[in-house]
Amino acid sequence: MEEIEELVRRYHLEEDIEHIIIPLPDKDGRPRRCFLLKRNFLNIQFPDGHVSDYPLAEIIEATVKYPELLLSESIHFVHKTPEVSIITEHTYNEKMNDQFEGKE
Repeated sequence: MEEIEELVRRYHLEEDIEHIIIPLPDKDGRPRRCFLLKRNFLNIQFPDGHVSDYPLAEIIEATVKYPELLLSESIHFVHKTPEVSIITEHTYNEKMNDQFEGKE
């Protein structure tokens, strides 16, 4: 949860015992807040009906960076960032190497 604590500090978010609280702009200029449960992964339902689990850190990033979009859309943009692609590629390569070497 160190990554979550870093995001809370970086984006000046609030939190309580069970939630990360993200202040968001409202179309009318009134403040509103998004409450995310403090879980390692959260289910996101996409418009086509399928559901996928995403790490809380990615959901926080998506909500903060693209508050005007649906979460299912903003999570897509977070996944297209170069650092996420590099991490995914590195993890995939490690997994393939482990399988090749018989570690898995």
